Amino acid sequence: MSLPIISAEQRLNEKRCAKIALIGIPGSGKTSQIRTLNSQTTLFVDTEAGDLAILDWPGDTLRPRTWPEFRDLVVFLAGPMPTALPEQAFSAAHFQHVCGQYGDPAQLAKYDTYFVDSLTVLSRLCFAWCKTQPQALSEKTGKPDNRGAYGLLGTEMITALTHLQHVRDKHVIYVAILEEKTDDFNRRYYQLQLEGAKTALELPGVLDEVITLAILKADDGTPYRGFVTRADNAYGYPSKDRSGRLDAIEEPHLGRLIAKCLGQNACVPQHPAIQQNPTI
Repeated sequence: MSLPIISAEQRLNEKRCAKIALIGIPGSGKTSQIRTLNSQTTLFVDTEAGDLAILDWPGDTLRPRTWPEFRDLVVFLAGPMPTALPEQAFSAAHFQHVCGQYGDPAQLAKYDTYFVDSLTVLSRLCFAWCKTQPQALSEKTGKPDNRGAYGLLGTEMITALTHLQHVRDKHVIYVAILEEKTDDFNRRYYQLQLEGAKTALELPGVLDEVITLAILKADDGTPYRGFVTRADNAYGYPSKDRSGRLDAIEEPHLGRLIAKCLGQNACVPQHPAIQQNPTI
C-alpha cells in the first residue's frame, strides 16, 4: 500500500465546484438568482416556502420542514462522514437508513448545483429542534437552558453545512438574509441573520465565496444591483473571494460569477426575468 498522493495532473483534471454564501437584505433578489443557473441541473432546497418570486422556474425542488429532515437530506446528498460513529448523524448507518427511504443516490447524478434557501430559516428549524434535546435542559433542575441549546445549535449547523460543503462534484449555494446592526458606539455594521452567533462567525471560513447582493450607486447617483465580493469593501458588507478572480463589484448573475470563480467561460441560459437593465 502506497501513500495516496494525488498528482498535479489528477488534481488539475478534477471537476471544479464552488461553495458560496449569497446574502442580502429581504427583497434584494437573492432567490431569483436561481434563474441564472441551469434549471435542469439545479436542485432547489426550499426551507422557507419562499418560492413566490420563482413560481415559473422549471427546476426540481425539495422542501425539508424540520431539522432532522434536513440532516437526512444532507447525508443523502453528501454521503456518509468517515469520522462519524455509528450512532451519530451522517454516519454510514445514518446514510444506509436514509437510502432505505429515498432510494439510490445515483438519482442525484443529474444535478451539479444545490441551491439552499435559506440558512436564516434553517437556523430557526435547527434551534427549535435543539431546544427539545437533553443538552438544552439544566442537569440540576431539568429546566430549559438556552446556553445548552445555543451551544448545540452551533455544533449542529456547522457540522451539517461543513459536511455538505465537502461534496466535491457539486456547487453548493447557501442563501441568507443580511441584517444591519449598530454597536455600543452607534457604529453601523452588517452580519448574517442567523440564530446564535457561532454559525454566522464560522461559516465564512468554511466557504469559498461570500457574496453580498446589494443596491449600490453609480458615480452619477443612479442605483443598481451588484455583487460585492471582497472582504475589504467600502460598504462594510460581509464578503470574501477565495478564488482571487473576481472584481470588487460583479454583475448580479450567479451563473457567470461561478464560472469566473472557476476560470471558465459561462455558458448559462438566462431566464427572461433576468434579462433586464440592473438599474432600479
